[in-house]
Amino acid sequence: MALPQKHFKRGSPKPEIPDDGVLRYYSMRFCPYSQRAGLVLAAKKIPHHTVYIDLSEKPEWYIDYSPLGKVPAIQLPHLPGQPALVESLVIAEYLDEQYPGEGSLFPKDPLQKALDRILIERLAPAVSAIYPVLFTKNPPADAIKNFETALDVFEQEITKRGTPYFGGNKIGIADYMIWPWFERFPALKYTLDEPYELDKTRYKNLLKWTDLVAQDEAVKATALDARIHAKFMKTRHENKPDYDVAFQPL
Repeated sequence: MALPQKHFKRGSPKPEIPDDGVLRYYSMRFCPYSQRAGLVLAAKKIPHHTVYIDLSEKPEWYIDYSPLGKVPAIQLPHLPGQPALVESLVIAEYLDEQYPGEGSLFPKDPLQKALDRILIERLAPAVSAIYPVLFTKNPPADAIKNFETALDVFEQEITKRGTPYFGGNKIGIADYMIWPWFERFPALKYTLDEPYELDKTRYKNLLKWTDLVAQDEAVKATALDARIHAKFMKTRHENKPDYDVAFQPL
């Protein structure tokens, strides 16, 4: 049974989900943290039912799966008590360990695993800097400058590693956890008065990485066009977020 392509909101009844033991994935279509979990589900080819949550008007029943009302969340109906997990990195690691069939996304070497976690955490300054540019009408004047400074870390790291992906010669967890924000940056071509793109010289290797990751099957399965991201961002600028623009034609 296909679930509705819409975001459930306050007052919505619980969706009718088949009682088939299949994992349930609670998401918001434009949330980069939710996309992290979606990428792991797609990469590992894990069967799941998807339920979209309106984060501005969360349905009352969602607290049963995510006590703080955050996305992503996954529910595990095949386990006793049907437990739920939240936090994108927690979910990613759980899924990687519980569904080994497609190969591990996390490095086997404990040191490399730790270094990749540190790299993922170093995305935070870039996200903090670019967030107001993506989602507010009047971002701070130095937001782009701060964003670019934070991204220098990733250009330096991919250059130092000397591999196509942060994960090495094949895509790995660091790539999937970082990617969702890079999918959103091209929307700035459509939302800013002066269209913005990453400098092709300053971020030479990072942009090569971006082009390569965009061709990954899991990435393609979860991606939205930059113009759709831009359309959603404009609804955020107006303080009237419309999550369902994800399901509307361009």
